[in-house]
Amino acid sequence: MTNVIDGKAVAVSVIDAVKAHHAVLESEEGKKAGLAVVIVGDDPASHAYVGAKGRMAKECGFHSIQHTLPDVTSQEEILALIARLNDDDGVHGILVQLPLPRHLDSEAITQAIKPAKDVDGLHVVNAGKLATGDLVTGLLSCTPAGAMHLIAKIHGKDLSGLNAIVIGRSNLFGKPMAQLLLNANATVTMAHSRTRDLPSLCVQADIVVVAVGMAELVKAEWLKPGATVIDVGINRVPAPERGEGKTKLVGDVDFAAAAEIAGSITPVPGGVGPMTIAMLMANTVIAAYGHFGKLRPEM
Repeated sequence: MTNVIDGKAVAVSVIDAVKAHHAVLESEEGKKAGLAVVIVGDDPASHAYVGAKGRMAKECGFHSIQHTLPDVTSQEEILALIARLNDDDGVHGILVQLPLPRHLDSEAITQAIKPAKDVDGLHVVNAGKLATGDLVTGLLSCTPAGAMHLIAKIHGKDLSGLNAIVIGRSNLFGKPMAQLLLNANATVTMAHSRTRDLPSLCVQADIVVVAVGMAELVKAEWLKPGATVIDVGINRVPAPERGEGKTKLVGDVDFAAAAEIAGSITPVPGGVGPMTIAMLMANTVIAAYGHFGKLRPEM
């Protein structure tokens, strides 16, 4: 029987570890981890995400700060705010909610965050450390780290002898995901929109990770029997069976059919999604430990 991976349950285990490590920090240093989130504009989805992050930060016992800025905020104003947060000893993690309004340079803003406070793991210093195999001194991008945590639950931390394919080559997910798999000794294929005969590559993989934003792209016949399938896609599609005008969320994998073939598979929603916020909390407590010169905690 296929194992449907419960991302919510695994996320709870990560949060429990975060709370335990944070309690030690408070006991030994008398300080809370500080997480500052910056959001610009009034996009409802972004505000929902930020609200969820803030609630989880408070649940973990962190000092949670939210800076809500109007849509007309200038590049200079945001960079000035980040500079203040970089210099604030009470803030150990800084996150700028993406996407930003079009008039802003997201890359310049992301790169302005101190690498040691970059809890999204997007700074080139943190990306470079991952690319060179340093998983100890940098901060990992949250969604790939969460997906990797789920894979480790199935296969363990050493993926020697396993073939993995990552479909999607974005800087936000695909590239760091491939690096994490390589660092765990998997043999990794990177696939993307220019890849020829994608099904023939997929069917060779023991681990299939998909993040392209194309609803139900990966079909059951693409999969090797018993493969582990990690679906990072989130797509809203029409759901007439629920009533006129109704929609539903689906992933990049045809879940119902793939679940008949896969050994383990993440659902959408409830798979990788909950892990992203959990790993953000993990990064925040890791950053706080680093600030105080403490040994990096294991999650």
